[in-house]
Amino acid sequence: MSLAIAGMGWVTPLGNGVDPVWKQLLQGYEATATKISEQFSDRSYNAFRVPESTLTALAPHPRLRRASVISRFAAAAGLEALQTAGVKVDSQSAERIALVFAISNGGVIYTKRFYRDIVEAGAQSASPLLFPETVFNAPASHLAAILGITGTTYTLVGDSAVGLLAIKMADDLMANEALDYCLVVGAEEADWVLCDAYRRWRLLRLAPPIEPFNEKKRGMILSEGAGAVLLARDGPVVIERTHPGMCYRRRSEAAEVLKRILYDLGQMEIDFVISSANGTYIDRAECQALRQTIPDTVVYTPKPAMGESVGAAGLWQVIVGAQALRSGELPPLLHAGLTIPLRTSASRMPVPDAERAIVLSCGVNQQVAGLRLRQRSRPPMISGSIK
Repeated sequence: MSLAIAGMGWVTPLGNGVDPVWKQLLQGYEATATKISEQFSDRSYNAFRVPESTLTALAPHPRLRRASVISRFAAAAGLEALQTAGVKVDSQSAERIALVFAISNGGVIYTKRFYRDIVEAGAQSASPLLFPETVFNAPASHLAAILGITGTTYTLVGDSAVGLLAIKMADDLMANEALDYCLVVGAEEADWVLCDAYRRWRLLRLAPPIEPFNEKKRGMILSEGAGAVLLARDGPVVIERTHPGMCYRRRSEAAEVLKRILYDLGQMEIDFVISSANGTYIDRAECQALRQTIPDTVVYTPKPAMGESVGAAGLWQVIVGAQALRSGELPPLLHAGLTIPLRTSASRMPVPDAERAIVLSCGVNQQVAGLRLRQRSRPPMISGSIK
């Protein structure tokens, strides 16, 4: 069964709102990195963080008074997705909307605070108010309560491919005719502890830029925010096919797994691919797979502009793919590597015959997922497009 995207929501280091963020990407803007330091270490890291002003318009709610920042990101993105679709949640519709929340690292800031209290002053000093925010399903609980959703609610934990896997789960859920919509939200927050962990795994670089498709694999920069898509049975962009996802045991196997997914999704003309390239070994694996399956397709990755948002990454890629299909344009690829083995958009570039796109996500914890998008009707080219 194919689903459609009825509405989308975006909270990013470039601000919030799908159209405002998309406009910045088309103009080649890049988020500004913020230095994060910690009192017990002399090492500092850079991350792309959501500006404090981004959430000022979020309506007050009792749930948000003590909620972690990751829950606030999710609430803002979810509300925007519902609003853009013109869906109002009331007593009648609440049971007909499902919620699938995608997450990777959880409420890192609250977890650190909770366990620091235990280490410094003993278990009796740890605040019980902090503990609920340390569990993975806390944001989904907050989001469902804020939106008034009383239907099916799931939390899916994974790596940066988890957003696409959450959409696959939504696809399965929507086979139930008792549901009219499924809201899929992915969120992430950036913290010193998280950066330090990825550095120890040799995946992080200390400062921007992110250079995708660079043979030297310099590493990624973490970011935070949220993305949301409201799935329905009708909408301007169709999720034509979702792949159930696959895993690889070793990094050397990633390209082969990606190739199998691309063969499954790419059995027709594909206008472009939204890649998950982030400056790590993932880039080479995706390059190898794409070169052997659909080598002439244009490839774009949003991560040099907004960073690696892990739990939110897959939803961000879907939003980028949907916006590119609707507008007929792709943003420029920032900080391209020294050797680019694929057709990448070196500058703002038209997609004059955009009809189909693949969103491909390869995570650093051995998860791979993908889906195919289709524009329901061809939009007119916007003014200023290059022909």
